Amino acid sequence: MPVFFRSGCNSGGCHGSARGKDGFRLSLFGYDPAGDYFRITQQIAGRRINLAVPEESLILLKATGKVPHTGGELFKTDSARYAAILKWIQAGAPDDGADVPTPTGIKLVPEKWVVEGAGKKQQARVLATFSDGSTRDVTKLALFVTNNKTVVDIDADGLITSGKNGAAFVFARFNKFTIGSEAIVLPTDAFKWPDDVKARNYIDELVHAKLQNLHILPSEICNDEQFVRRIYLDLIGLPPKPDEYRAFMADTSADKREKLVDALLKRDEFADLWAAKWSEWVKVITDNNGNNGADRKAAVLYHDWIREQFKKNTPLNEFVRAQVTGSGSNFTSPPSNFYTMIPPQNYEPKAVAQDISQLFTGIRIQCAECHNHPFDRWTQDDYYGFVSFFTGVRRKPAGEPREFYVINDNNAAPMKHLLDGRPMPPKLLGGPAPDVKGKDPRIAFADWLTSPDNQLFRNNMANRVWEHFFGRGIVEPVDDFRISNPPSNRELLDGIGQKLADTKFDLKHLVRDICLSRTYQLSPTTNASNKSDDRQFSHAQLRRLRADVLLDSLSQATETTTRFNGAPRGARAVELFEGGRRLGDYFLKTFGLSSRETVCACETRTEPTFAQSLHLINGRTIQTKIEESKVIENLLKANKNSSEVVDELYVRALSRKPGSDEQKKLLDLIGSQAGERKAFEDVYWALLNSTEFMFNH
Repeated sequence: MPVFFRSGCNSGGCHGSARGKDGFRLSLFGYDPAGDYFRITQQIAGRRINLAVPEESLILLKATGKVPHTGGELFKTDSARYAAILKWIQAGAPDDGADVPTPTGIKLVPEKWVVEGAGKKQQARVLATFSDGSTRDVTKLALFVTNNKTVVDIDADGLITSGKNGAAFVFARFNKFTIGSEAIVLPTDAFKWPDDVKARNYIDELVHAKLQNLHILPSEICNDEQFVRRIYLDLIGLPPKPDEYRAFMADTSADKREKLVDALLKRDEFADLWAAKWSEWVKVITDNNGNNGADRKAAVLYHDWIREQFKKNTPLNEFVRAQVTGSGSNFTSPPSNFYTMIPPQNYEPKAVAQDISQLFTGIRIQCAECHNHPFDRWTQDDYYGFVSFFTGVRRKPAGEPREFYVINDNNAAPMKHLLDGRPMPPKLLGGPAPDVKGKDPRIAFADWLTSPDNQLFRNNMANRVWEHFFGRGIVEPVDDFRISNPPSNRELLDGIGQKLADTKFDLKHLVRDICLSRTYQLSPTTNASNKSDDRQFSHAQLRRLRADVLLDSLSQATETTTRFNGAPRGARAVELFEGGRRLGDYFLKTFGLSSRETVCACETRTEPTFAQSLHLINGRTIQTKIEESKVIENLLKANKNSSEVVDELYVRALSRKPGSDEQKKLLDLIGSQAGERKAFEDVYWALLNSTEFMFNH
């Protein structure tokens, strides 16, 4: 099996594909040894192995290119891999006995590699531990890959070669195990960390440590105008109003940024924004036909409960626990409503388990449903053991047609393994199988999941919070935690995850730490050392506003409201309990608001598109708001001169005053039309159409 694995025979592009290759199928990466043994030795007797003349066995002739083979030559006749298969056939092609040691884990050496300059070499070694306590060097039987060939490359035999400066990971896989090692290539020029770049808290210390290793200097601190717009959009999903902008700019106290963060954290809009995000992740959608979502009443109750939890700053572990263990009517306030959002046709244990795993641990365990995970440590045993925590969840009809109860049958049978049909008792991911006989197994699962000691949970929660403020997670995508997708800064992820647990999963505490860090307050303007950095948070990234935040920002800037079908007049987009896309709002759909069809964070899209540009320029959204707005009219009635009106429009749209060049050009364009609404409408239209307005910078 290791020879087939190392030679690529059981990869997805060869005999490991679902239909096999050229009439011969192996299990993907060897997840089914018993089935592979049968197919090799008995499926077509005498064809694939020749016990009488082992050297004439077809698997050897094809692998060495002696007969036509789609995969070409895989190894030579004088190689160790050839000798291993030949020796096995000569021995009669026996199956493994019960006492054959099995791999229990692997180690990649070196665990971390730091080198200066390109062209340096390092031989990696893979050491496997076995069930009999032995350790063996399996380098020649492992597969190697790198996640960034331009920084470090690694060949088929594990030889690492450095490239351009930066950070990357090399990975080794043997049997069902995958492991990675970080490799850092430093530039050869002299580097000195500036004395005036000092950490403000533990976040900066962890970020700076990585930047120093990479010889990257962080950008300067952003100015007050950049900060005030950034912090308002990130904390409450709205830009500052003109009086809020002026109050902050006029404040000369040294701690004014800290005071503003504390004030915004107390506002209800903070809860509105996080309720909108979580309602997307848990798929709060409605369908009174019972096909694709929940009843409207149930969805409203769930959304309102979520909002109330963020308003009260309920600890995140308690917030999650209530949803995972919930039971009761879909017409009462949660905790039961996580299960009421699941459409009836998907109401089966595997779908529930996959959603819960991806949402609350960041692990996409569904890859292990049909075979061992090809890029992570999870096996089919792990998958079906995990699914068994939810086999007892049921829907029970209630008094009226739209109402039902979520219950759990504590005596429900565990899930059966796909390969051999054996029952798989509930087993924690990477942990033991708890005693749940006669009990609700979800309780044992929740105890493990939300424990402060559970690194999977605390890091996943912290990473989601981090992504909100930086536009990308330390693990990116935020819900794809796996060995082959490592964090860009492991120490930082572990640090904020541990801090979240230490503060009893206090969301606002972590948010405050992030917002007051030097790292969060960096300018988007880069320097020579960090201009190509998009992973280490050495400068602020340009982030297009979420669709709902962008629409609400347009409404606030123009002092107008948006009319949504089925929503009360004056409702903001982030307040819509099921998201504006479900109400048929074209703007929100075009700008990528989540459709809430899956728990994947990828459903919320912030990439700029041509359709978005066309809609802003030619659509009715901005034009209608400018036409309905009284802002310009009121400024002119107050006898504001052209310069003052332009200043006010800039503050409303961009949270800054125009530069002298901008001011002069606009005043020249207005010219003799000073005092006329139409001239200033054109200015406002241009500002609201600008990239600067659509992006948080």
